[in-house]
Amino acid sequence: MNKWVELYRETKETAIDLKLRLRGKGEGRISTGIGFFDHMLETFAKHSGTDLIIDARGDLEVDFHHTVEDVGIVLGQALAQALYPAKNIERFANVVAILDEAGVEVDIDIGGRPYLVYQLPIGGAIREFDLELVEEFFKSVTFNGKFALHLIYLRGRNRHHIVESAFKGFGVALRRAIYPREGAGVPSTKGVL
Repeated sequence: MNKWVELYRETKETAIDLKLRLRGKGEGRISTGIGFFDHMLETFAKHSGTDLIIDARGDLEVDFHHTVEDVGIVLGQALAQALYPAKNIERFANVVAILDEAGVEVDIDIGGRPYLVYQLPIGGAIREFDLELVEEFFKSVTFNGKFALHLIYLRGRNRHHIVESAFKGFGVALRRAIYPREGAGVPSTKGVL
């Protein structure tokens, strides 16, 4: 989990160059051309303890959807490469992340079974960032990362605070789920994930 995973994905809509070190220093260098999204990914890197470098180019003149979704796909693929085969880790984690009045519960299971429960009641946009893309990002990350993630809204009004709580909580939950348990082996009664 200390090694760098490097992935490059190019389509007619995007080109994503991503480097990830799961157990790093929490340093993020993110450039997607979408300021709010960059901020959220830097927040994730900081609170997960991962080192994350992303250089993404996309058809932003169309909208932000392809870039956000494709970054999620590549980040999920990188996480899967870094996480599996999973052993000697906690596997499960839970956190309530808050920012001022906002609170989001985040639950994660590094179990090889992708699933997303998304209950953030947010709509509209933050500047030009359409908030429906938050769900698209997390869907892409979980299904390509092969883990289960629950994002549950608890409270708050400020959309920026709610979204940032979700990204921070995702980072903290991931960091806790990969906490070392030496000698624990595969974290499943099945013996495999």
